Amino acid sequence: MEYRQLGTTDLKVSAICLGTMTWGRQNTEEEGHAQMDMALDYGVNFFDTAEMYAVPPSPETYGKTETIIGNWFAKKKNRDKVILASKVAGPGLSWIRGGDYQIDRKNITIALDDSLKRLQTDYIDLYQLHWPNRGSYHFGQFWGYNPEPSNTDHVRDNMVEVLETLQDFIKQGKIRHVGLSNETAWGTMTYLKLAEEKKLPRMVSIQNEYSLMYRLHEPDLAEISLREKVGLLAWSPLATGMLTGKYAKGQVPEGSRWTMLRKHNQRNTPQAHAAVEAYVNLAKKHNLDPAQMALAFVTSRPFVTSNIIGATSVDQLKVNLESDQLVLSKEILKEIDGIRREYPIPY
Repeated sequence: MEYRQLGTTDLKVSAICLGTMTWGRQNTEEEGHAQMDMALDYGVNFFDTAEMYAVPPSPETYGKTETIIGNWFAKKKNRDKVILASKVAGPGLSWIRGGDYQIDRKNITIALDDSLKRLQTDYIDLYQLHWPNRGSYHFGQFWGYNPEPSNTDHVRDNMVEVLETLQDFIKQGKIRHVGLSNETAWGTMTYLKLAEEKKLPRMVSIQNEYSLMYRLHEPDLAEISLREKVGLLAWSPLATGMLTGKYAKGQVPEGSRWTMLRKHNQRNTPQAHAAVEAYVNLAKKHNLDPAQMALAFVTSRPFVTSNIIGATSVDQLKVNLESDQLVLSKEILKEIDGIRREYPIPY
């Protein structure tokens, strides 16, 4: 397993990160524990979760994933073996703190303390802002995303409050480092500028969606990741499993993620299915597993710090973990570029 520097910190995280969001909905606690055991044995030292999980989110599953991880820590007594990342939820979910909330001092304080209790730990290594108060172009909102320019001073004031709050918790030892998620280039640079000006904690990572199908991190955010050492933690590198080919020709296998996304599935477009077919055919042409090819591409990007993989079975997890052994040839990368030009933003 390769290990990479987490931003400007002294932490080295595995190039593969274990995503956990299915635990508590698609996966039982026992299955979650088995996945953590396997990942740790394979050399993965980086786990990612969130107060909001399990996903798809609901009042019944809120906080369940962190509880599953906490029970594993209590059982295994191995908290020191894991670099743990979690997130405070942005506004919009009615069952979180009554629905009338944003990321600010009050809500970070409540969310962090509750996460620490569920996780049965005294500290979180990387605490992330799940999505901005002002909205995000991720989660299928890209096509209608229109940032509001008139409240910039208010946005900056809130960012300062957030950084000051995070600084307090760093001093208390409850968190070690801080990061962004589902953020824009402007938001990232503004946080970095404010941190430098006011001597506040520096964001060390950005967790945004990135895959063969969704490459909006390039080119501007990619350059920020490289030059500012705010590396990408790539979520949904298989586009909710699309890039395995399992949803080809309209199939929706029983128990798959898509059985839970029938009302809101931005990936289910003709262009996306055509792009997947092209990528799967490319993998087969070179005798590669389509999922491993897709994951190896993400892991190989120079602006990626860690590739967040997820699975609903240990068999799937094994395939995904073994993608770190695959090095894509120049020929394959050239063909990937050709497919991207034909289907640049398929959803």
